[in-house]
Amino acid sequence: MSRHVKILYAASEVAPFAKTGGLADVSAALPRHLARRGHDVLLVAPLYRRVRETVETTPIPGAQDLRLSLGPHEVRVSLHRAPLPNSEVQVCFVRCDALYGREGIYTQDPDEHLRFIVLTYAALTACQRLGFAPDIAHVHDWQTALLPLALRCRYDWDGAIFGRTKTVLTIHNLAHQGAFGAHVLPDTGLADSAHLFHQDQLSAGAISLLTTGILYADAITTVSPTYAKEIQSPELGMGLDGLLRERASTVVGVLNGIDPTEWDPATDPLIPHRFSRGDLDGKERCKKALLESVGLPYHTGLPLAGVVTRLTAQKGLELILEVAPHFLARGRMQLVVLGSGATHYENAFSQLQHRFPHQVCFYRGFSNELAHLIEAGSDMFLMPSRFEPCGLNQLYSLAYGTAPIVRATGGLRDSVRPFDARTGEGTGFVFEHFDAQGLGWALDQALRTYRNRPLWRRLQDNAMAQDFSWERRVRTYEELYERVREL
Repeated sequence: MSRHVKILYAASEVAPFAKTGGLADVSAALPRHLARRGHDVLLVAPLYRRVRETVETTPIPGAQDLRLSLGPHEVRVSLHRAPLPNSEVQVCFVRCDALYGREGIYTQDPDEHLRFIVLTYAALTACQRLGFAPDIAHVHDWQTALLPLALRCRYDWDGAIFGRTKTVLTIHNLAHQGAFGAHVLPDTGLADSAHLFHQDQLSAGAISLLTTGILYADAITTVSPTYAKEIQSPELGMGLDGLLRERASTVVGVLNGIDPTEWDPATDPLIPHRFSRGDLDGKERCKKALLESVGLPYHTGLPLAGVVTRLTAQKGLELILEVAPHFLARGRMQLVVLGSGATHYENAFSQLQHRFPHQVCFYRGFSNELAHLIEAGSDMFLMPSRFEPCGLNQLYSLAYGTAPIVRATGGLRDSVRPFDARTGEGTGFVFEHFDAQGLGWALDQALRTYRNRPLWRRLQDNAMAQDFSWERRVRTYEELYERVREL
């Protein structure tokens, strides 16, 4: 194990308390495993209304009614704590009902920027109040990306707490940049440091909090090695590729992991039949249970494809909607889709279900139990993403012997190896170009392979042999923290 490290970990969502995507899973798993490795972690997150109403928290003595002065705003916050499940980590929740007492985690409200600027300053204030002197301040996405600059300009006087603090920024999705009008500059509490913001953006009347983090973090990570390269290209750099190329020596890609206490078919409490790499009988029984639960008939030998996703343009859903009818009309497969999002995608999948009522089920919304059952009961899993910083469902699919069908982008490229029927090597089906022809080819290959039962069993064995556990990933972060501390 590397040297003992004290880590401030600030994020806008942490599972199971508040979750919209993979950020929440990482924000729970990484601190949990760092603590198990002997490091001290102060995990700071907002006390959203939904969390306050469902989780019992304890006020932290000496950290009530704290005042944060941010330009024209004086915001009062209080700090509360609650245990992170399956961990010795205590989550430090920032309570500010005026900002976090709303229905959703994220909003389109005019003060959206302020909600997370306050989180950033509250995290630094929490360190002072708790006497927690971090070696590393690890922040995530635009919501806490202001912290490296705030630390430099507003907290540099406190050498006892922050004298040795280095900063790491993780970009989970570059598409979300926290861009606001330049009129919010005073709200950052850094109006007197305007010259340190990105001057071209400021001249254009804008401020991007993510850009600010990229400028000043000591290290920048993304959630897969391929995505770390992709965001330095004009195609996927979202306008920040030039800046990221300038900081290329500090950009590192670390593939996310999965938590085997939650995602292991041999122990998963959310599936009706357990199974393992050496005994797959339970998987077929899970398939029958899945089809029964969604009202579809079970046919021996008919492959089932699963989809669990947010219904957004990023996920390549138009490719599924274009390609799937061809295979469904020929009776070659069934399809179960779980997700919600853009109305036109929801309507399109509803229409697909109406067209193929005995082959397709579309479940609008989200169910954790159904998500686990889809991973366990499906034969293959569709992820034809336009771009994918990491992706988690392909990792779950591999663990459950469910062949991923993915486009070669981001973490999908890094985690799924193309299956070669001649050698029996590989873990899934991978296509290069984002078009219907590519997905159609990959799906056809999967369906053909499925008919060869010994070959399909070899594919499943390869997939389930992979180790994407956080126990391995956390060591990479330890090494990164060591390098950053020596800067």
